[in-house]
This record gives sequence, C-alpha cells and structure tokens, in this order.
Amino acid sequence: MQVTERVDAGRAWVGTAVAAVAVLALGSLLFPAQVYRGFVWHYFWGPVYADAHNALCAVNDGTVQLLYSEGSCQAAVEQGLVVAEPGYTLVSEVGYMIVLLFALVGVLQLVRRLRVGTDRRLLVALVPFMLFGGVLRAVEDANDAVPEGATQAISYPLNTFLISPLIYVTVFLVTLGSLVAAIWLQRNGYTEGHIRPLAAMGSGAFLVTFGFLLSQGLTADYVAFHPQILTVVVVVASFLAGGIYVVTERFAPNINAGTGILGLVVLWGHAIDGVANVVAADWLGVLGVNLNYVPKHPANAFIVRTTESLLPQSVLAVTGSSWPFLVVKLLVALAVVWIFDAEIFEESPRYTLLLLVAIVAVGLGPGTRDVVRATFGI
Repeated sequence: MQVTERVDAGRAWVGTAVAAVAVLALGSLLFPAQVYRGFVWHYFWGPVYADAHNALCAVNDGTVQLLYSEGSCQAAVEQGLVVAEPGYTLVSEVGYMIVLLFALVGVLQLVRRLRVGTDRRLLVALVPFMLFGGVLRAVEDANDAVPEGATQAISYPLNTFLISPLIYVTVFLVTLGSLVAAIWLQRNGYTEGHIRPLAAMGSGAFLVTFGFLLSQGLTADYVAFHPQILTVVVVVASFLAGGIYVVTERFAPNINAGTGILGLVVLWGHAIDGVANVVAADWLGVLGVNLNYVPKHPANAFIVRTTESLLPQSVLAVTGSSWPFLVVKLLVALAVVWIFDAEIFEESPRYTLLLLVAIVAVGLGPGTRDVVRATFGI
C-alpha cells in the first residue's frame, strides 16, 4: 500500500509538472505578448540572456536587442518596451521560490525511491556541492571579464547553464549523479555507506572548480586574486555562526534541540551570505581592494535603501549601509533553527531534512558566489 502511494504521488508530481509547462507553452503560443514577452521572457529568460552576453539589459519588442549602456536601457523603459536586466526581481524571486518548493516535493519522492534521506549527515555531505555551485557561478563572472577580442572559455549558449536559474539545474544534476554513484558504491560493497563518498565527490567538484579560478587569478590579467577577502569573510562568518550557536546552547538550548549540530550549518551558510554582502558593499577599501559591488537581490537592495534613508551620513560613513542585511540573515537563520524542532523531524524526517538543505543552499550558494567573485575581482 505504501509503495503504491509513493508511485501515485510520483506520477501526480510528474503530471503536475508537465501540465504547468504545457500551460506556459500554450499561453506563450496563444498570447505571446502577454505570456511570453511580458512574463516568461521579461522576468525569467530575458535576465539570463542579457547576463549571458554581459549586457546591461535586453529589450524584446518582437525581436531581441542587447543594450550596453544605462541610457539606452532607461530610454527603452520610458518607451514602454519589455526590458530585462541581469539579476532578480520580486516577481522572479517569488517564481523561483514556488518552483523550489515544488521541486522539493519531487526530490522527496526521488529520495524515497532511493531509500535515502533520513541520515542527518546528508546535509553536511551536500555542503561541498553548495560551495561548488557558488564557485561555478563565479566562473561565469570570470567568463564575462574576458576582454574584447579574447576567447571565452565558455560562450553562449553553454554559459546560460552557469547563470541563475539554470545553474541550479546544473548543480542539481551533478549532485544527483553523485548521489546515485555513491549509493551504487555502497550497495555493491565498495563502501560502507554513501555519505562519505558523496561528500568526497562534492569536495572534488568544488576543489577543481575553485582551482580553475585560482589558476586564472594567478595567470590572467582580467582576473585578480585578493585572498584577504576570502579569509575575512570565512573567519568573521564562522565566528558569528559559532558564537550564536554556543550562546544559544548555553542560555536557550531549546532553540538547537531539534536540529542539533545542523543548526550550526544553517547559521554558517547564511552568515557567509550576510558577511560576504557587507564586505563587498562597504569594506573592500579597508581591505585594500579598489572595487565596488551593489546588491542585486531586491530584499538586500531594499534593506540598504532603508538604512540609507534612516541613518545620517555621518553614521553611514563609519558603519556602511549593508550591515542590517547581515543582522536580518542571522536572525532569520536562528528563527529557522528554532522552528525546526524535534517534532518536525519525527513527523517527516526526509522532507524536513530536504527543507534544511534548501534553506542552507539559498544562503551558502549565493554567499559563496559573492565572496569568490570579490576575491578574484570579477
């Protein structure tokens, strides 16, 4: 009975996914201006297309045009044309969130079929894949930094698989292939379990990708290498995450009761994201790096704008304007750790663990990309 229910649930998930794609495809054919150009292209494919060509924006009025100046992009907006810029919007972030939650249900059916996903060590084993994803995204940033006339290592359309949201599909397929390989090794008697082989594969993917960027940083003129940025971000994030975990263990142990040591992983992943944003936005000059990065995520940008509107310039000159983002990240991460109590794990251990994996990934993946991007000046 239980096997039948799982098969039915899996079929229902596949059917829902096919139906959703069919609705978008049919809507795009019947109402191209509203559904395709005004929604699918505007918020999802257009930003990827512009990013893949290192353009400031892409315009779609029936034909697609890439623009490379702010004035041209602004003029297109004023003309009422459909303009897509690299990065995220509130619409795209909500859309990706819905897709992520739906995908988690599908992954849940998959791990049930594979009879894995209850060992909490799986989250730790997947951390290297999150680091790999962040570094892989930075590879595309380095690709964009290639000067005109030089050959890019990865050109369009292959580079679209290194840009959000397609990079999540790329990293997922690499992770899934590694998980299947690790399970095969275990079930054929080559290893005692699948956790360590999985972690080793993820670590290998991360080290190879990071090594590629490091080689570019040491040899290519268009890629720099500022190890002090990476060091500061990792040390500060680890100190904050570890400090919060130790304090809660000492004074409010009920917060960590459900997640245990996994709570530290959640805190660390989001601390990396928060600290990387603060350092990249406000403290690179102090570290001797003449670069400036601005937030691309709407939530981060909103927090920065709000801080700048509330605090006087004399204070902002000392503290910067991005530090509240770090505070919000840490508070939200701590709230997540508190919400995931022992009862939630008992009721649905697989889905709870997958949710934690997703929560860590949406912090650690982008955070890794941000710190690696600043480290290599790309």
